Amino acid sequence: MAPDLSFGPQGNQWYYTRDTKTYDLTRGGGQGSEKKFTMATTLGPPNTSITIDPALSALVVVDMQNYFLDARCRTYPAGLATVEPTIRVIEKCREVGVQVIWLNWGLREVDLPVIPASVQRSFSRTLIDPSHTPLRHGLGADLGDGKGRTLMAGAWNAEIYAPLAAAVRPEDAHCAKDRMSGLWCESQPLWRHLEEADTRTLFFAGVNTDQCVLGTLTNAYNAGWDCVMIEDCCATTTPKGQGVCLWNVANSYGFVVNSTSFADGTLARS
Repeated sequence: MAPDLSFGPQGNQWYYTRDTKTYDLTRGGGQGSEKKFTMATTLGPPNTSITIDPALSALVVVDMQNYFLDARCRTYPAGLATVEPTIRVIEKCREVGVQVIWLNWGLREVDLPVIPASVQRSFSRTLIDPSHTPLRHGLGADLGDGKGRTLMAGAWNAEIYAPLAAAVRPEDAHCAKDRMSGLWCESQPLWRHLEEADTRTLFFAGVNTDQCVLGTLTNAYNAGWDCVMIEDCCATTTPKGQGVCLWNVANSYGFVVNSTSFADGTLARS
């Protein structure tokens, strides 16, 4: 069936077919695996689907680290609730050929002197108000009890949360970031990796929905990547923050699916 509409520059276009309400993001299949993976969206216009080429796609798992999820650092039920859906999505990625990318805070000593004041302040709330929990004494500050320095590469608190670490495979990509967004400038490891791999479509999971996940997603959107948020694989503590982010992604930045629609997607050769 011929598409009714196209969006984007020549060679990097989306196609939309009205009868099936399907957006084809495969770029014609010419640069990828020539496989097509279709799933239903869960927010936005009803009965809509998206079709991707797995070889041009990646799942970006954001900040699923001990600092944000482990009980030794904080209590975060909503964040923990994303773990099993994320593992389910990772398993489907393995099956269909979507790359898995772990995007985590991983600061180096050279990063600390140039962290902007606004970023440092958000991780220093306990210095400002000693009653603030969880403890935030600043990026690079020692958390004590063997947890290491805050979000420094190699520290225990910066490691991937254990149930998710068990799902890591050697073929996965690991990209460190030094801001809430992993795509805030072209020199970021994630940006370089996506360009080298010719990745076009990004699925997002992680915490927090309205901070590091959304920051990376909106930078990706503005730079021209396709953006898909997996709603039950993202969480935040911000009142009403989840709903606002999902609405904006579904209606402006891209698409929203959930782990069930992803896992139930259909794979076919073009």
